[in-house]
Amino acid sequence: MDEEFIRNRITELRLKKGVSEYQMSLALGQNRSYIQAISSGRSLPSMAQFLKICDYFDITPLQFFDSEAVNPQLLRKAMDGMRKLKDEDLILLIGLISRLQSEN
Repeated sequence: MDEEFIRNRITELRLKKGVSEYQMSLALGQNRSYIQAISSGRSLPSMAQFLKICDYFDITPLQFFDSEAVNPQLLRKAMDGMRKLKDEDLILLIGLISRLQSEN
């Protein structure tokens, strides 16, 4: 994990969300070139700002670093819902997931 990964991941998530660097900077309460400075490698976010960036994308820090997650926002919503299920419902869900994966 390196600085380039962090820059690229922020850019990837920002583009998926469909917002400009300028819009994201202002939404985070920063100056208008804040995200551009991160994307270009001139700076990195502090830990507090990193957590705000994760909140902005509605993902956890763990999901931020999971580069294989295609849509981390949907995964987070699914996980939040699964945490509330009873064991027997989770077993049914696991069966459904297995069936869907075997069809692809």
